[in-house]
Amino acid sequence: MTAKEILSPGKTTADHSLLRTVDAEMPLIEVLPRLLDSPRREVEVSDGNVSLGIIDQTSLLEGLGRMIAARDDCSVITVECHPEDYSASVLAHAVEDSDAHLVDLFSTPADGGKLKVTLRVRSYDPTATVHSLERYDFNVVEAHGAGSSMCDMDVATERLLSLQALLNV
Repeated sequence: MTAKEILSPGKTTADHSLLRTVDAEMPLIEVLPRLLDSPRREVEVSDGNVSLGIIDQTSLLEGLGRMIAARDDCSVITVECHPEDYSASVLAHAVEDSDAHLVDLFSTPADGGKLKVTLRVRSYDPTATVHSLERYDFNVVEAHGAGSSMCDMDVATERLLSLQALLNV
């Protein structure tokens, strides 16, 4: 997704002398730091000498949201590793070895010079994937299953039905 695809509707470039300018073909992920560095939290998008419009925080957030596919069947797992140990392909292999599919992978700097890598994995229960990642020597710091709230609801329902059966005796 590029800058020209996430222009803020209704915003004009009337006073664009104070705004930073980005190229219309700049990838969205590169627009983000420029927007955050801008005092007004807006950047102007231009195609050559022609101003196409403005990107503000809302339009950027909507663009990022369109880049991430909504899925109800994904677990989220976070691992930490040293930058020299980071390999997206090794992470993908570890996920595939657990018979799951890697949906998204995001990396960010963490404390102590490490990388924090967040994985969205197509699996309701992340347990097998967590074990696989640990076999590949990744430090799993967090894991949330997609169905955990649904499982909790099923367990609660089952317990309530059992209690009701006991009370009816």
